[in-house]
Amino acid sequence: MGAVQAQAQEVVRLGNLKFAHYGAVSYIKEIAPKCGIKVEEHIFAKGLDVMQAIIAGELDVGATASEAAISGRAGGAPIYVVAGFAKGGARLVAGAGQKITSVKELKGKRVGVTRGGIQEVLLLAELSQAGLTYSETKGKDVQLVFLAYADLNQALMGKNIDAMMQSEPQSSQAINKGFGTEVIKPYDTPIGEPVRTMVMTEKFYKERRPVAEKFMRCFVEATKTFIDNKATAEKYVREVVFRGQITKDDFDDAISNSPYSYDISPEHIQITTDVMVKTGVGRMTKPPVAKDWVKTDLLEQAKKSLNVK
Repeated sequence: MGAVQAQAQEVVRLGNLKFAHYGAVSYIKEIAPKCGIKVEEHIFAKGLDVMQAIIAGELDVGATASEAAISGRAGGAPIYVVAGFAKGGARLVAGAGQKITSVKELKGKRVGVTRGGIQEVLLLAELSQAGLTYSETKGKDVQLVFLAYADLNQALMGKNIDAMMQSEPQSSQAINKGFGTEVIKPYDTPIGEPVRTMVMTEKFYKERRPVAEKFMRCFVEATKTFIDNKATAEKYVREVVFRGQITKDDFDDAISNSPYSYDISPEHIQITTDVMVKTGVGRMTKPPVAKDWVKTDLLEQAKKSLNVK
């Protein structure tokens, strides 16, 4: 009985999203057996859905943008941020023929974005920085149109919106297919390049420590493989994650704007939290304090054991 239980304990339930820069996280399940664990990956539409699944006790680990982790923690999700797995991954794209070349030129336009995503945080930070007012209803400088990631490109192509703050590889696809043009990569706000976060439940982190350590080593190994071997990363993301729906150019452009990485800092999470409070994204009554829940000890240990700088 004991052996069966021990065996059952080695399963790690991972929540993930379907984006090019989330590819190394997906790859963990492929190499998990040699890390001594089994990883069950569950794909969600957006980061906030990953948080809901964590609160419901259905996941041990989740990959999400920082704002979903921050909102989740503020809303009572028992999580720690344990690593950062990609940077960037956002682009302000105008519809072809719009002649929008700066954020200021969004005045009088309809801009699409996914509600609650890091793209919304960056868009509102950029609009505020440019001195523009915004609202979902008409009457402000910019009218916000909230759509799912999958629907933004269609809306831009159909001219239902004038511009969009979009993720990767969708923003690269819009540009490569000719119905969108890049305005900016929105990394000049206090947030800089947003870091995507790997979160773990407090229970998993504290009570299943040996498995958490194996998972983190597996994450570092998967990420190192994708950073060192671009061909492996491209093949896996294009063929397995996207089942042939994105081209080589889409992948190359997407990853050049959202490189794989390992690291995260309490400072970055704190600044992102502060900008969310300022722009009202997530409507948090009690914003979490980053130093209380950003725990990078497992990551540092894993990087050291694998000789990763």
